[in-house]
Amino acid sequence: MDKIVCTCGNINPAGTELCESCGRPLNQNISDKQVVDMRYEGSARRSQTYKTTIIDKIWNFFSSVKVGMWIIGIILIAAAIGTILPQVFYVPATNEADIAAYYERIYGNFGIIYYELGLSDLYSSWWFQGLVGMLGISLVIASLDRVIPLYKSLKKQKTKRHISFLMRQRVYGTGEVEEPIANIDQAEEKLKTMRYKVKREGNAILAEKGRFSRWGPYVNHLGLILFLFGVMLRALPGFYVDETLWLREGERLYIPETDGYFLESKQFIYETYSKEESEEVFGDAIERVGSIAKNYQSDVALYKGPEDAVAGNTEELSFVKEASIQVNKPLKFDNFSVFQMDFRLDELAKMTFQLQDKETQESFGEFTIDLADPQSEYPLVNGYKVEILEYYASFTEFVDGIPQSESPIPNNPAFLIKMYSPEYPNGETSFVMIKNTIEPLGENQHKLAFQSVETRDVSGLTVRKDLTLPLLGIGGIIFMIGVAQGSYWNHRRIWIQLLEDGQVVIAAHTNKNWLSVKKDIDEVSKVAHLPQYEDQQDKEAKKEKEEGV
Repeated sequence: MDKIVCTCGNINPAGTELCESCGRPLNQNISDKQVVDMRYEGSARRSQTYKTTIIDKIWNFFSSVKVGMWIIGIILIAAAIGTILPQVFYVPATNEADIAAYYERIYGNFGIIYYELGLSDLYSSWWFQGLVGMLGISLVIASLDRVIPLYKSLKKQKTKRHISFLMRQRVYGTGEVEEPIANIDQAEEKLKTMRYKVKREGNAILAEKGRFSRWGPYVNHLGLILFLFGVMLRALPGFYVDETLWLREGERLYIPETDGYFLESKQFIYETYSKEESEEVFGDAIERVGSIAKNYQSDVALYKGPEDAVAGNTEELSFVKEASIQVNKPLKFDNFSVFQMDFRLDELAKMTFQLQDKETQESFGEFTIDLADPQSEYPLVNGYKVEILEYYASFTEFVDGIPQSESPIPNNPAFLIKMYSPEYPNGETSFVMIKNTIEPLGENQHKLAFQSVETRDVSGLTVRKDLTLPLLGIGGIIFMIGVAQGSYWNHRRIWIQLLEDGQVVIAAHTNKNWLSVKKDIDEVSKVAHLPQYEDQQDKEAKKEKEEGV
C-alpha cells in the first residue's frame, strides 16, 4: 500500500494519523483545534490498514473489541445454561446409554435436547472449547494489533515535536518568558528530581515517566491467554482427570486413567460426635439430626501393576504403600490425588438363603450370594441346587412383565431363580425379593428362606489429576500483575520547547489521571518560569455548555 510522506520528509506506513517523526497530523479530518487521539500514538494498526485478502478479514474480525465482547457474552450465557440441569459428573450413571436415559427419564424432552446439545457436559464439549479457543485467538490478535505499533511509536518517539502536535495535546500552553534557556535548564533538573526520564535535543525537552503502565492491558491479556490455554489443555488426554471411584471394604479396583494402579479398601472408619463430647458446640444439632460426623476415612493399600493393566486384572500387582484417606488429606502418587468425598454405610454385601420344603420346613442346605459377584449355580446336598437366571441389583418395578433395575448398586436385590430337586429335575421358577416372593409359573413345592445378611461400608473417592494448575496459576498471577500495572501507575509525558520566535511551549499527555500531570507541571513551575497552560478539553466542554445555555 502507498506510504504517507510527511512535510518533514519522514515516510510513514499507510494508515498513520500522526507523523512518527515530528508528530504532524496526517489525517486531513483533524481540525486545527481538535485534541488528537493518543491511544496508539496515532500509529497505523494492521486492522485499519489491510482489508483485502482473506487473512486480512480474519485478522480484522478477531482484532475487534466488539467481537471479543460478543464471544465473552456467549460463553457466559452458555455457562449459565449449563447450570440449569446437573452436569454429567453428578448423574448416577456409569455409561453413555444410562446417562442419556437418565436425562430423558427425569427431565423429559428438555433433558434429551439438553443432553444432545452437549450441555450436560458443557465444559468438555467441542463447541464450548471452540468458543474458549476463539476468545484466546481474539485476545492474541487484538493485543498484537495494538501493542506492536504502540511499542514502535514509543520506542522511536522524537524529543522535538512540531508545534501542530503540541498544540493538539489536551494540556497546552505557550508564551514568552524571561531567560527561556535558563528556565528550560531549571525545568530539566526539577523533572529529573521527580524521577522523570528526561531527553533533551537543543532547546527541546521530553520528560517521560511510567511508560511501563501502558503495557498493563497487554500483560493482562497475556495472563488471560495462558489461563485459557490451560483450560483448553484440560480437554486433552493426560492433562486433567476427575473421576469418581466407589470402593467397598475388601474390594480392589483399578484406579481410572492411571498407568496400572489399583486401590484396595482395608477398612472404612466412621466416627460421630457424642452429646457428652461436645455439648456446647453440637448438643442442639445432635438432638435435632441424631448424629454429626466427626471423622470418616478409608484405610487403603495402593498397588502397581503393568502399565497396560486394565480393570479386573489384579495379577502381577506389587504393593506400593498404605494410607489413610481423610477429607482434605488425600492419597498422592505420581501426579494423582485420591480424595475422600462421600460414603455409604451398611450397603448389602452378601445374602444367605436356605432351600426349604414349603409345608414341612425341611432344609436341603443353605448358600450365600455375593451381591458384587453372584454365581450362576449354587449346588446343595442330595442333588438339590439353585440356579440364578437373572440378578436385579436395584429392583424397582415390572414394566410389561419385565423386572427393572435402576443401578448396579445392591439397594434392593431381586433374583429370578430355578430350584432343582429330585422331584422336580426341570426346576421350579421363582422371583425372590426382600420380604416377598413371586411364583410366575404356578405354586412351587420349594422356596428360598432368607437367613441372614452381611453389610459393608463403601468409600466415595474422587481421583484427580491436574497438570494445568501451574499454567493456570502463572496465568492468574500475570493477569493480576497486568491489572496492578495498568491501575496504579500512569504514563506521563511533558514537552517543553523553545520556538524560533522566542516563545516557550509546554504540553503534556497522560493515559489517565490528568490531575497528576498537572500537579507535576505546577511543581516544575515553582522553580522554573513557564507559560501558563490550560486543559483544552475542559475549555471545550465549558464552551459547549455556555453555548448550550
